[in-house]
Amino acid sequence: MKSNKKVAMIGLALMALLAVSAAGAANALYGNAAAKADKDLTIEDMLLYAAQDEYLARGEYVAIMAKFGEARPFSNIKDAEENHLSWLKTAFAARGIAFPADASKSHLIVPATLKEAFQTGVQAELDNIAMYERFLTSPLLKDPKNADLVALFTELKNASGNHLRAFQNQLGKY
Repeated sequence: MKSNKKVAMIGLALMALLAVSAAGAANALYGNAAAKADKDLTIEDMLLYAAQDEYLARGEYVAIMAKFGEARPFSNIKDAEENHLSWLKTAFAARGIAFPADASKSHLIVPATLKEAFQTGVQAELDNIAMYERFLTSPLLKDPKNADLVALFTELKNASGNHLRAFQNQLGKY
């Protein structure tokens, strides 16, 4: 009887551990990581992942500046991320979709050094560019009613290219 109880308790503990692990894995999918994992993107998905990724970039750059001081290019790029979020709000509104709240805080990772911060910026922009490039190949964006999204995602991708170069320039100083 005691061994059955023990087996049942171990089973429950394993189920709880798996549930927590699954929730953690789902929680990790945010922004471009979620976009990369999503094999069936909709317009709403693309807009959501774009907003999440812009929130994440802004949050990381704010956290980096809190740790290392208001340094360029983080300060300039943080302001650009604000503009990107504003552009996305317009696209959400045009489609009657509620703009998501900023849930990026639980996904932020603040680097230990300034050099790592620039490396983080490089990787974040590379991932962001890859996300927008994928969006731009979507058949959904061939529909003329989504021409505004083609322009928006192209503009966001190009801005990320500028941010990437700024971070690479700073990283080159190390």
